[in-house]
Amino acid sequence: MTTHLALLRGINVSGHNMIKMDALKTMLENIGFQNVRTYLQSGNVFVDSEEDAAKVGFMIKQEIFKVFGHEVPAIVISKKDLELCFSNNPYLKEKGIDIKKLYVVFVSMALKKESIHDLKISQFKPDEASIDENRIFIKYDIGAGKTRLELKYIEKKLNITGTMRNLNTITNLLKMYEE
Repeated sequence: MTTHLALLRGINVSGHNMIKMDALKTMLENIGFQNVRTYLQSGNVFVDSEEDAAKVGFMIKQEIFKVFGHEVPAIVISKKDLELCFSNNPYLKEKGIDIKKLYVVFVSMALKKESIHDLKISQFKPDEASIDENRIFIKYDIGAGKTRLELKYIEKKLNITGTMRNLNTITNLLKMYEE
């Protein structure tokens, strides 16, 4: 049995794709997942399953559509993916960094480091971004709510599906993995 973390994109945001976490938990248990745990209302859910990550993501996405009628991307990651958010994040090495301005976009497929050129990041200065396989590390100058370097832009430019989490959420998800 493997513990998977499914990061659901775009649920319970600004009144859209509303799903109560207890209803999500029940739905996932009903399709055979075990030890289902959620964190926050924004779609972070741990499940235990014999299935691989791709199958878990497919099952969750399919069941959410069937039960709630929402088309919700699900990026399934491992504990190692969360650990790499700290060990490989170039911005954490900067002296005096404000971690409230650090985000990670988890993407649906591995990217090449050269893909960063496709983002044309220089037009977003002083915001910065760095690619590490299936993660994009972002350091916002002011904050995520005041930038044009948004998830929709990233998805369109790189032709991927992704979901973004701040470093505080990632820290708490890693703690939950260790429980």
